[in-house]
Amino acid sequence: MPDIQNRQYILETRPKGVANDKNVVLKTNSVPAPKDGEVLLRTIYLSLDPYMRGRMSDAESYADPVKIGDVMVGATVCQVEQSNHPDYQKGEWVLAYTGWQEYAISDTEGLMKLGKNPENPSYALGIMGMPGFTAYMGLLDIGEPKQGETVVVAAATGPVGATVGQIAKLKGCKVVGVAGGKEKCQHALENLGFDACIDHKANDFAEQLSAACNNGIDVYYENVGGHVFDAVLPLLNTKARIPLCGLVSQYNATELPPGPDRLSMLMGHILKKRIKVQGFIIFDDYAHRYEEFAKDMQTWLSEGKIKYKEHLEANFENTLNAFNAMLNGENFGKTVVQVQLPI
Repeated sequence: MPDIQNRQYILETRPKGVANDKNVVLKTNSVPAPKDGEVLLRTIYLSLDPYMRGRMSDAESYADPVKIGDVMVGATVCQVEQSNHPDYQKGEWVLAYTGWQEYAISDTEGLMKLGKNPENPSYALGIMGMPGFTAYMGLLDIGEPKQGETVVVAAATGPVGATVGQIAKLKGCKVVGVAGGKEKCQHALENLGFDACIDHKANDFAEQLSAACNNGIDVYYENVGGHVFDAVLPLLNTKARIPLCGLVSQYNATELPPGPDRLSMLMGHILKKRIKVQGFIIFDDYAHRYEEFAKDMQTWLSEGKIKYKEHLEANFENTLNAFNAMLNGENFGKTVVQVQLPI
């Protein structure tokens, strides 16, 4: 069988600021047939997530950067195109980590089977995958929401934030979302069931947030940083909890913001209010609890208690633009690229 032509996004240079098509370049290479014990995977869906911007950089982080000349990393939902492995059949769906490319050879290590005909295969990249798991563990294990408390979540209509808010409602909390634009805020109120949602682009954002959180904030699920956190900080109650999931507003920054230095003020606030701030990396810290999450989330989805929205990019050639738009908050829901049609 002849080699298959495979389009791949290669990291050619490390971006300074927003990544462009000279940093991440679409190239075509061939993929050989799988050897004994291997499978050829056909990428159907690719997840785009904020953490990928960190992988483009060589700054020290919790995971190694993508090497220059390598394919950009990312979670994927694939079908088995060819199999030389007894446990995998052509057409089977799997969750993989094959990155920004149309095909990949796998020795099957790390693959998670999704079955022959999963109802919503791309959900494995979102509500049933890393974003849903992140929302669940960050809120419940670090945030520890209690009935009647006020939970504020940034990036409230993204795949993590929307799930955080809905779980907090299930736990009997008042939920205030922060999102960018009227349409997203309406979605949080009308479809996700939030008690309030404040547009962070509003000139009086801080005042609106304060009015919505008239009893202060007990749990702040942090996804963005920047001016949103500035507005949240003075509203935090004594013994508030902050699961620190992401700081997407800072990912393209090339330098620290101008002064004054407010670090001492922040640390003093944390001390006086006895606030817990905890960062976490979902699979490093909680992989052993995935089954617990999956059981609860499948139940909530089947009972209609959790709603989920995808932002689908149907053109693989537009992957980098879709990635930058997601970092800029232009997506609406979980960003997924449909790389190819199913077999």
